[in-house]
Amino acid sequence: MANAEHVQLLRSGAAAWNEWRRQHPEAKPDLAGAQLRGLDLSSADLGAADLRGADLRGTMLRDARLTRARLDAANLFKAVLEEADLDGAVLLDAQFLNCAQLVTAHNWANARRDPALACGAAIPR
Repeated sequence: MANAEHVQLLRSGAAAWNEWRRQHPEAKPDLAGAQLRGLDLSSADLGAADLRGADLRGTMLRDARLTRARLDAANLFKAVLEEADLDGAVLLDAQFLNCAQLVTAHNWANARRDPALACGAAIPR
C-alpha cells in the first residue's frame, strides 16, 4: 500500500517532489499500488521508488529518473518513457509495456524485464 503522503506530494508536481527528494535523500518513496494515471511526472526523481502495481496509464515520465525503481506489475499502458533513465529498474510483469515504449528510454537494456521485452538486447539477471 502506497504512503499517502508520498502520493499527495508527487501529485503536487515534479518540482515539489524533486525538492522533497533533495531534502530527504535517505527516503525510500513508497508508491506501490498508487493511482498515478495521466499525471505529468516529466523530470521527476523516482530513483529507487517502489512503484510495484502502480497505475501509470498515460503518465508522462519523459526524462524521469527511474534508476533502481521497482515497477513490477505496474500498468504502463500508453505511459511515455522517452529519455527516462531505467538503469537497474525492475520491470518484471509490467502490464502493457512494449518495446516501442521501452527503447525510447535511456539504459533500458540494464533494466530487469520479461523475456518478451528483450527488444534485441540481453536481459540482466
